Amino acid sequence: MTYSIIAGATGLVGNSILSQLAARGDRPIALVRRLIDDLPANAEMLEIDFKQFLINGELPYCHHLYLCLGTTIKTAGSRDAFRTVDFEYSFAVAKKAIEAGATGLSLVSSVGANASAKNFYLRTKGQLEEAIKLLGFSNINIYRPGLLIGHRKEKRSAEKAGQLFSKFVDPLLIGGLSQYRSIDANLLAGTMIDNANKGDGVNYFHFRNFNTSS
Repeated sequence: MTYSIIAGATGLVGNSILSQLAARGDRPIALVRRLIDDLPANAEMLEIDFKQFLINGELPYCHHLYLCLGTTIKTAGSRDAFRTVDFEYSFAVAKKAIEAGATGLSLVSSVGANASAKNFYLRTKGQLEEAIKLLGFSNINIYRPGLLIGHRKEKRSAEKAGQLFSKFVDPLLIGGLSQYRSIDANLLAGTMIDNANKGDGVNYFHFRNFNTSS
C-alpha cells in the first residue's frame, strides 16, 4: 500500500485521483480547503487554512504527492490572487511533502507552460514547475494537459464553451498539435496514478502519453 496525499482533491482531476486510489485499495489523504461530501470510505481528509499552513503547517507521512491545486484568474479575482493559489500554495504543499518524507510528486500543469512565457497564466505554471524541480524529489512527473473535460461543481462558463468547441477541433489537431487536444480528467487521473513513483528524475507528459487510444 502506498501513502499518498492529494492537494486539490475537490477539483476535477484531484477528486478523480482520490476515487481511483481508494478503489484500488489505497488509503489516500485528501488535502482540502472545504469538506468533501462524498469522501470514499477508505480515504482520509485533512482540511486546512492555507494562509496558516504557509506559516506553520505540516503534512502527515506520505510516499507521493499529487499536486492538483489550481484556479482561474476570473475565479480568483485578480492575478495576484491566482498566483497565490497556483504558485505559493502549491509550492508550499510540495515543500511540506518533502519534509514529510515524500519522494515522488505528480503535478497537473498546463500545455504551453513556460517560466518565460508572455502569458501570465502559462508563465506562472512554468515557474511552479521550475521551483518544484529544485526541491529534491527523486521522481517528478509533470503533466501538461490541454482543456480538461469533465463535470465541475463550480461553474466555469468559458471551459463549458471550450468543451463543446473541442468536439469539433480535436480531430483536426494532429502530429505536434495533438498536445493541445482536450483530455478527459478521469483518463489523466488514471495516467498519473499508473506512473507514480516510476523511474527517477523529471518526466513530462503530454496528450500522447495519456491513457487514451485517440
